[in-house]
Amino acid sequence: MDDLTSIWKTHQQAAWPHCSSPHEGELMTLDTVISGCIVYYLEHREGLDGQRVEILESCLSDLEALLPDLPDEDSRVYFGRLNVLGHRVLKPEAG
Repeated sequence: MDDLTSIWKTHQQAAWPHCSSPHEGELMTLDTVISGCIVYYLEHREGLDGQRVEILESCLSDLEALLPDLPDEDSRVYFGRLNVLGHRVLKPEAG
């Protein structure tokens, strides 16, 4: 949990990347929804309910489809970290 909390704090302090992707709106939405699931998980500690698990899995799938097309390093780092965080919340025992 400490590793997850540490990565989350780093993500919270990171500036929004200067993204020139045509998917910027979708990336903003994914960031908001995935971050909301992470906050819920950290505040409630008993894990995500079924509905949030489904939402997070769907968002991570969408994010992973966009990752290869991100145009710059800042975006790849920012959204790569968000992807890692989302997967750690889904499978906390793995990370």
